[in-house]
Amino acid sequence: MNKTVSNRLSLAQFSREILNGNTVVLAQAITLIESTRPDDIVVANELVEKLLPHSGKSIRIGITGVPGVGKSTFIESFGKLLTAQSKKIAVLAVDPSSSKTKGSILGDKTRMDELSKDPYAFIRPTSTGTTLGGVADRTREAIILCEAAGFEIIIIETVGVGQSETVVRNLVDFFLLLMLAGAGDELQGIKKGIMEMADGVVITKADGENVSKANQAMADYQHALHLFLESDSGWKPKVITSSAVENQGIHETWQLIKDYVSFAQSNNYFKKNREQQNLIWFHDTLQHLLRNKLNQSKEIKLKIKSFEKAIIDNAVLPSRAAQEIIQEFFGA
Repeated sequence: MNKTVSNRLSLAQFSREILNGNTVVLAQAITLIESTRPDDIVVANELVEKLLPHSGKSIRIGITGVPGVGKSTFIESFGKLLTAQSKKIAVLAVDPSSSKTKGSILGDKTRMDELSKDPYAFIRPTSTGTTLGGVADRTREAIILCEAAGFEIIIIETVGVGQSETVVRNLVDFFLLLMLAGAGDELQGIKKGIMEMADGVVITKADGENVSKANQAMADYQHALHLFLESDSGWKPKVITSSAVENQGIHETWQLIKDYVSFAQSNNYFKKNREQQNLIWFHDTLQHLLRNKLNQSKEIKLKIKSFEKAIIDNAVLPSRAAQEIIQEFFGA
């Protein structure tokens, strides 16, 4: 079989060009792994496996915050700080709503105009598909491709208002939460669970009249973080203020991340966390594939519909219905 896809590059060409840092081919490869065509999926899997030994050497950073927190402005300032140190960074955006709206992540490249033109940076809106499982799979694979292309820092951006935060937390080494000063929980839409996942919190837009509010928010959030149970890593999350406009707090954020990485590597948590994330990837993918297999059977789909009605009518236990579906599908 000729390992070519849609008359594009061969598997060997994809691999060679990505390892050489060709970002045009990298973008094509990410498009390939997002494809749902069976022949594309085969080659995409082979490509990711081929490049897997060349991955894993980056620092993976998740950044979240509700719209209006200044996420894109912050990421651009943060990215420019890193590229000024000749560090190669890749920004991948995850937004489950984008499959319908096509709006928020596709605007990131425009909002981060300077960074998108930087030769040390690569910005990519990622396709979300229809399920969060699909998001995680493709984003994980995109991370591997970016690392193989030589990117030292991978930033995963998410909108900060839904389930995607849990998914992204399982993709990264450091999870950064951006918050606004003077905004209530309802306005920010930030759940306690997201706060508990954070390794660091940055209060944005700490400039002008907002400085005193930002400082008060920093103290409040630091106090709140102390009330949470200690994280598995043993790290105590820190809160800092920043102003991307005035370029304040950006260097401190990078130092905070470096401190965390050193801490997590010293107690072996960094390695264990990566290993655990790979196991989560395996189990998530397994569940996703099993669900797809079930949905491919017309008989099973009809039976599921029948059970759904029976469950609504309290005629059958949901657990019993699920067991019968599995028994019929596997013949066990």
